[in-house]
Amino acid sequence: MADTKNKVPDQDALARAGKIVRTRLDSDPKAYKVPTDKAEIYAIGEFLSSSECRTLAGMIDVVAQPSTLYAGTEQAGYRTSYSGNFSADDPTIRMISRRIDDTLGMPAKVGETMQGQRYQPGQQFKDHHDYFYPAEDYWKRERKNGGQRSWTAMMFLNTLERGGATAFPRLGIQIAPKAGVLLVWNNNNPDGTPNEDTLHAGTPVTESVKYVITKWYRTRKWG
Repeated sequence: MADTKNKVPDQDALARAGKIVRTRLDSDPKAYKVPTDKAEIYAIGEFLSSSECRTLAGMIDVVAQPSTLYAGTEQAGYRTSYSGNFSADDPTIRMISRRIDDTLGMPAKVGETMQGQRYQPGQQFKDHHDYFYPAEDYWKRERKNGGQRSWTAMMFLNTLERGGATAFPRLGIQIAPKAGVLLVWNNNNPDGTPNEDTLHAGTPVTESVKYVITKWYRTRKWG
């Protein structure tokens, strides 16, 4: 009989999601696996066209509000960007979201609504994990709202020559924003336990404005 006493919340479902996406991307000739043994990170170039990038950046400007953190985890200066959720009924958002679902092999129902983020010079999001901490008060709500996060999908909408990289400090990896690139990573280990090495940050933007879109996947139907 399997030992379930020490399992983390949603561990089996996270392991299944990890295998589904890993298998899908490993067989995709357009997907590049970032070389590290400590996490599963993939990149796909030209995932978005230049026209789509411009359209989505304009949509971010419409919905952007000062970014927030979960209640009880706030720290001044920790997340200084602007962000906003898109309407899932918007035709453009629906099309792009479906494209991400199909690329990862994930059912649409477990995907959160896509969120746009805008970083002006000096703005950043310091080191954090995308998975939820079950010891925090917000977990009671998120557990009912789709459960733990499995994969993160991030799309860069413009290219920055300096600053604004997505950094994984425990891996020694920094990925510079390049327009049209889709970056995805598994927030967990293959066995479904949280992968602490996925600690990452949106480093301070030093010039121009950085636009990105993020979509997170859960273990159950979101919302």
